[in-house]
Amino acid sequence: MSFWEVVLLLVIASLAGGLGQAISGFSAGGCILSIVIGFIGALIGNWLARELGLPDFFVIKIDEIEFPVLWSIIGAALFTAVVGLLAPRRID
Repeated sequence: MSFWEVVLLLVIASLAGGLGQAISGFSAGGCILSIVIGFIGALIGNWLARELGLPDFFVIKIDEIEFPVLWSIIGAALFTAVVGLLAPRRID
């Protein structure tokens, strides 16, 4: 996998993580955290889709790696919603 393929994969993961955070309404950090949330969302979304027997929609294939964008966004939204529910509230 080349350098530009890794960069492209990171950009897609950050967009999926950012959209997941926007859907759930909870944002805990910046770009690096969005990338991490995008990859965690991909794991959660893929697992959930397999368990429910759902097909893959909007999969981007980079070299040999397939990145399920739709399931990543859904998984990231679920993950950040759970984190938002468990995080302590700030009182200003």
